[in-house]
Amino acid sequence: MTNPLFLSLPNIEAEELLWLEQLTANAAPNMVQQFAALYSSRRQDPQLILILACLGFVGVSGIHRFVLKQVGMGILYFFTGGLCLIGTIVDLVNYRKLAWEFNKKEAIEVATLVGIR
Repeated sequence: MTNPLFLSLPNIEAEELLWLEQLTANAAPNMVQQFAALYSSRRQDPQLILILACLGFVGVSGIHRFVLKQVGMGILYFFTGGLCLIGTIVDLVNYRKLAWEFNKKEAIEVATLVGIR
């Protein structure tokens, strides 16, 4: 049974939804509620990552990397023009994967904070 707290997350995909359900499967309902509240505040929407990566073509490269807490890569992209735009193009293709990896790390961290894991 899918938790309605997770369905309220914007642009959540089936893979992420199933992973969150497995992560919180043995947790008490109040812990799941705390987890969902914290996770929704830390989660990055894949479409936001896509939009910020597109800004690399017309403005400042690497903003999406700063949002994903990859400061080193953000600085590298900033000073190299998105690695001569090749890195920006690769990130445009892989924006969902970048967001998913970030969200997965944040979910594990939140689960640890709440006491689920």
